[in-house]
Amino acid sequence: MAVNPDAEHRIDIVANRHRVRVIHGGITIADTLSALTLSETGYPDVFYFPRADVNMARLERSTHTTRCPYKGEASYFHLRTEDTRVEDVAWSYEAPLAGVEGIKNFVAFYASRVDRIDQTS
Repeated sequence: MAVNPDAEHRIDIVANRHRVRVIHGGITIADTLSALTLSETGYPDVFYFPRADVNMARLERSTHTTRCPYKGEASYFHLRTEDTRVEDVAWSYEAPLAGVEGIKNFVAFYASRVDRIDQTS
């Protein structure tokens, strides 16, 4: 699905046919064969995970929110591990704007805040 909100900004959302995992502190936080890859002008690609494939018991809702003029309001989550809490490690668009409805209730992670995000065949 491609969204072209203006002539200079584009968002593409495609089904990712690879296995994608989020690992932090030796724990697999997300593991899916049903990720979406969101490509947005000016930003690196982001993997969005279906909530069914995310260990939501490890995520704690944050009070932090942001607003994207192209995607809507994002809600954030902290990651709880045995030893610590990683602040605002993930986000989700629970009511995305028209054109990007495909990411509704999917969860994305900041690659810089987890040990790794792997994409394998």
